[in-house]
Amino acid sequence: MTGPSRTAQHVAAHRLTAPRPSTPLGHPDADDALARDVAGGIEVREERMHRYLHARTAFFDEVVLGAVGDGLDQVVLLGAGYDGRALRFFDGSTRWFEVDLEATQADKRARLDRLGIDDRSVTYVVADFARDDVGGALVARGLDASRPTLFVLEGVASYLADAVLASLLRSARAVAAPRSRLAVSLSVARVDRDEARVARFREAVAKMGEPIRSTLGVDEVDPLLQSAGWRRRTAAEPRAEDPSEGERRYGLVLCEVAG
Repeated sequence: MTGPSRTAQHVAAHRLTAPRPSTPLGHPDADDALARDVAGGIEVREERMHRYLHARTAFFDEVVLGAVGDGLDQVVLLGAGYDGRALRFFDGSTRWFEVDLEATQADKRARLDRLGIDDRSVTYVVADFARDDVGGALVARGLDASRPTLFVLEGVASYLADAVLASLLRSARAVAAPRSRLAVSLSVARVDRDEARVARFREAVAKMGEPIRSTLGVDEVDPLLQSAGWRRRTAAEPRAEDPSEGERRYGLVLCEVAG
């Protein structure tokens, strides 16, 4: 893929219509302004993916606010894209680290500058998950590996090859102090899934230059996490009006450091 992430731009468009919380000192208007700028003329439809993205956003919002409320004052957004949680959940004390490819990150920062949005609470880390030591890059940019951290991997894992995903999870664990957490959305296949619908989705995202590379079976999730040094805390069913969205309940996972 060259240029900014197109899937991240579509996610920004979907998030604009999601009901979301903010902290007392947060800047939800700045987050929304960034999302509107990113979304541009992208139109979203009230369909299955739209409902799922609302549910996924709610899950990660709750995880982030819960972790910060429990005293985790470092949040790492892996594959941050155009995420605006550092703005929306600003509290004056949490340190935010955003990790992404150079093109997407440069585009985001240029938009923030043009919109006059203060992002000084964010430390940007350029990294390619397929090549770079992400944990080492975070420490080099100021992450304190002796303090508990929340690592967020939202909407990214399915675009990583199996080996790259496993390596990224291990790299995060290597710099995760006791009490650290990992929140991740995984692509988990159902035995009775609609293969035609899955094929259409894969074709659509592949046309954006970001093909699906990783899909796990239900019985593969825990072994993957455990092999990387994480253990599951919860598996949440997305909050969606359509009960069929429960098929993704194994894919939204909150983990803690194992051992």
